[in-house]
Amino acid sequence: MQLLQVTTLLLMLLLLILLCLSHGASEMDCERWQDLDSAVVHKEGHVILAGLLPIHSKGEEQELSFVSSPGKRRCRGFNLRAFRWSQAMIYFIEEINRNPNLLPNITLGYRLYDTCWLVALSMRSALSAVSQPLKRNSTGACSSPSIPVIIGDSGSSLTIAISRLLNLFRVPLVSYFASCACLSDRKNFPYFFRTVPSDNYQASALARLIKHFGWTWVGAMGADDAYGRTALEMFSAEVTRLGMCLAFRAIIPKVPTQQQLQELVQIIRDSTARVLVAVATEEDMQPLIEEMIRQNVTGRQWVASEAWVTSTLFSTIYPSLSGTIGFAIRRADIPGLKTFLQNLQPLAEPYNPSAIEFWETQFQCSFNKDLPLSMGDPVQFNRTCTGQERIEDTETIYNDVSQLRVTYNLHKAVYAVAHALHNLLMCQKEGGNSDKQQQCPDILNLQPWQVIQYLKEVNFTNMFGDTVNFDEYGDPAGSYDIINWHKGEEGRPLEFATVGRFDSSLPTEQQLVIHQDKLMWHAGSKEVPVSMCSASCLPGYRKATRKGEPVCCYDCVPCAEGTISNSIDQSECTFCPEDLWSNPQRNSCVEKQIEFLSYTEGFGMALAATAILGVVATVTVATIFLRHRDTPLVRANNSELSFLLLLSLTFCFLCALTFLGQPSRWACPLRRTAFGLTFALCLSCLLSKTLVVLMAFRATLPGDNTARWFRPPQQRMGVFLCSALQCAICVAWLTTAPPYPVKNNWLYRDRIILECHLGSVALFCCVLGYIGCLAVFCFILAFLARKLPGNFNEAKFITFSMLIFCAVWIAYIPAYVSSPGKFTVAVEIFAILASSFGVLLCIFAPKCYIIIFMPEKNTKKYLMSQKVSR
Repeated sequence: MQLLQVTTLLLMLLLLILLCLSHGASEMDCERWQDLDSAVVHKEGHVILAGLLPIHSKGEEQELSFVSSPGKRRCRGFNLRAFRWSQAMIYFIEEINRNPNLLPNITLGYRLYDTCWLVALSMRSALSAVSQPLKRNSTGACSSPSIPVIIGDSGSSLTIAISRLLNLFRVPLVSYFASCACLSDRKNFPYFFRTVPSDNYQASALARLIKHFGWTWVGAMGADDAYGRTALEMFSAEVTRLGMCLAFRAIIPKVPTQQQLQELVQIIRDSTARVLVAVATEEDMQPLIEEMIRQNVTGRQWVASEAWVTSTLFSTIYPSLSGTIGFAIRRADIPGLKTFLQNLQPLAEPYNPSAIEFWETQFQCSFNKDLPLSMGDPVQFNRTCTGQERIEDTETIYNDVSQLRVTYNLHKAVYAVAHALHNLLMCQKEGGNSDKQQQCPDILNLQPWQVIQYLKEVNFTNMFGDTVNFDEYGDPAGSYDIINWHKGEEGRPLEFATVGRFDSSLPTEQQLVIHQDKLMWHAGSKEVPVSMCSASCLPGYRKATRKGEPVCCYDCVPCAEGTISNSIDQSECTFCPEDLWSNPQRNSCVEKQIEFLSYTEGFGMALAATAILGVVATVTVATIFLRHRDTPLVRANNSELSFLLLLSLTFCFLCALTFLGQPSRWACPLRRTAFGLTFALCLSCLLSKTLVVLMAFRATLPGDNTARWFRPPQQRMGVFLCSALQCAICVAWLTTAPPYPVKNNWLYRDRIILECHLGSVALFCCVLGYIGCLAVFCFILAFLARKLPGNFNEAKFITFSMLIFCAVWIAYIPAYVSSPGKFTVAVEIFAILASSFGVLLCIFAPKCYIIIFMPEKNTKKYLMSQKVSR
């Protein structure tokens, strides 16, 4: 096919050269050349505009012998729409000629060519337009009519071929329906302009429409030409960019075989996509639609490109396509056009062979006159046409002006060229005799390249309020209507309802507007169709892509703890802030549970009760000792130190209560310093008692005066000094780096542990180390005095108490380190209570037992009954 096109192009160029040579040979007699195409509608004027239109939709292949000049091309498939465009172009040109304010004293002529939707014929028509027959001008010289601009063609593939050919002659081309984005390439198409938006805009608009309705899994098809392939490629890229997927991509052949249609329909049937996007013309789509209907493939939602979304053919014949939605180029109600179309006279001047064919086809009659034929095959009817038949009595696409969209683009193209020529004319008039006038082109002897700059500068507002101009790529702004096919009344064709718009000139958030209440889907449903590879993931879940499948095919996985998803189809769950945690549904963050060892929980209540029990037990012992303070047992055990020891034990039990409850600025320093001071006091008392026991026995030795250093004043002084040293450490701790409350977020992710930070770890170790030193020293002394006489000796009870004390606090260290959260505090309280109960029970329980249950032993005689043995 490409070889045939190249061959045809070479043939056209050769023919053009021969015509130019002929022009030189026949300049004197102005011999009228034969036009390359006889089926041309033409009218003379000061400036001639050429129009290329596919009045026939299909062409027949032509054998080229390269021996003789090619014969007349034959076409088939009379295109009523394109014929309406040709008549509309004539109407617009005549309207401009009647306008005294636009191109005054200048008459526009026209030459309209039927390209039959064939690349070769389009190129042949373009060559015919730029090599017009010679005629004598007002000066008597032979010249070619001025055709500075060509308007056309309708198809992108045709336009690409024509534009590349016209680049050789620097002839500008203004298209009304070629939307391929490739034509925006100024390097390859420097003289191309258009009034239809580029497919760049349509691809973006289609993808955003798909996303708007939540269709993440769609099938895409495009025609087998530059328009379809380029638009399909851009649409695919835009869909991917917006996070959606294509279930399949298919190309619709221009002349499909039955097998190709069946394969294409099989792809559609097998796909799980329920939304189909088609970028093609109605001629491309018709065989596919018919095959789908034949195979009863239904339940698909069509999204149409601007080339077929307003197809009257489909809306009339295929009511099953109701619900189709797509973008259409903007429409307009052009005043006077309907009347002009209906007043068509087939035999009137200028002669229009296409009008003859239209008349005969429409009214099923023949003129039976020897008239030049159009591009179509001649058909003889039994009835003779009178030329008086009434078009207004028929309803066809030709006289249906309700959807003037391409026609409106053609209106913009014709008027854009007229305004460019008008600006060129004003350049001559405003320049006077200045140098500017000499630089302005002569509109009566105009060369095509002289119009290009004026086309670039075109900027006007037409009668419908729309601004017409071209950007640096020769494109207009992207503006579309959103069309929805509504099911008509019984027996009526589908109706085209405008349900929104797209305008690229507006801010991004305002470009796409859809009126949801006006939408109607397949079979009259108001519910938006669903087309997804996987169902949407609800809040609380995230999308997990399946290996080897598109991103739109996924599984819904619950969010992990501490993460949430609060919208549908989130690809990742988001982490909650530090102080928050995910709720059970994983769709919102809630405040973390605050945890500390409280009085209100069972464990805290048990520890508090144990501490109070210790206080009560200590007070009870103190009461017993107080009531029996004059008995030998109490007096012999140094009652003053015993009461001071009981007081310190009471503080130790009360100290445990400070570890319960919420940590605060005052509670954290209190619990640490109270612990250090009370235990230092307790151990100081025990150390003094141990020393008193040892010194008492040393005093029995002859000449030993050591006991005088351990009388009550010295005992009190020793307890004070030992406690004062701990107090100094605590004061240093509180003034430099006191303990303070902190929120522990790192231990548990789902809750916050309120705890007390030590402040200065070194000073805390000093406090603990000092208590440990007192305990070890006391244990050593008590251990040395354990074998003294039992009735008088309490050193062995101090030994047992210190043994329990040391064992508890040695076991406390690993338990403290390994206990999580609030249980760390519980371990500390347990160690305080256990060591306090150990001291209380080991030292005072035997004495209370003797005082209460064995008073006969609470005598001086019994206590003195055993002597010290060496």
